[in-house]
Amino acid sequence: MSERMKEFADLPRDFVKEGTQFVNRCTKPNKEGESTDSFAEYIQLCRAIAIGFVVMGFIGYFVKLIHIPM
Repeated sequence: MSERMKEFADLPRDFVKEGTQFVNRCTKPNKEGESTDSFAEYIQLCRAIAIGFVVMGFIGYFVKLIHIPM
């Protein structure tokens, strides 16, 4: 029983440890000194998000269109 409780208590600790390792390994935005590269990266990110919203909007519209009762 004690081993089971210890295993249960280790889950959040392992989650935080793995999450910290993941964040440290991720690609971070450029530093503020490199304004042109940082701005280009920001614009690229904005375009990707906008395209995602448009695609999901079309998918939602067509699903709604198909499921409208006639």
